[in-house]
Amino acid sequence: MKFFIDTANLEQIKEANDMGVLDGVTTNPTLMAREGIKGEENCRKHYVDICNIVNGDVSAEVIATDYEGMTREGEELAALHQNIVVKVPCTADGIKAIKYFSGKNIRTNCTLVFSPGQALLAAKAGATYVSPFVGRLDDISSDGVELVGKIVDMYTFYGFDTRVLAASIRSAQHIIQCVEAGADVATCPLAAIKGLLKHPLTDSGLATFLADHQQVNS
Repeated sequence: MKFFIDTANLEQIKEANDMGVLDGVTTNPTLMAREGIKGEENCRKHYVDICNIVNGDVSAEVIATDYEGMTREGEELAALHQNIVVKVPCTADGIKAIKYFSGKNIRTNCTLVFSPGQALLAAKAGATYVSPFVGRLDDISSDGVELVGKIVDMYTFYGFDTRVLAASIRSAQHIIQCVEAGADVATCPLAAIKGLLKHPLTDSGLATFLADHQQVNS
């Protein structure tokens, strides 16, 4: 499985990249706003700054909701850097735009996916990634991880090349569940990735080793 970090915070991206396990980044307008980044020009400069840190795919989301606006904006985003993947919402115009981008060899991430039917349309249109939102489904008492598994099974059965990018990941447990479901990528907050390191036996074992070392060398 590949790890993407879901943030626009450059320091967090650098920290995740320095761990040696980071494969890419996903962002959205909410994450940009959280970092105080305003205006189209500043957002696009920020995308380039991210691409200069990470040697991997960086999802940059279109703001337009109509087909013409999505295609125009997506082409501009893709031209910013070779690592850019154009992030497009799963709407009728979005699916149409993904088909257009596929014909232009522009990679895409179909976002806001909440059903197998949406994932099917995204794959048929040629999306590079599809992003089922695990946490948001859990929030409405649905099963986000189950959806990930259904999409993986469907893509495997029909031989689609679209990769399943599990999004809206809230915890280290979510990551492991998505691994078990067969997701190709998980995009997570830095805290969830670092949470994979935590285990009480690791902490107690290390404390024992250090105490024993101190006794031997005192």
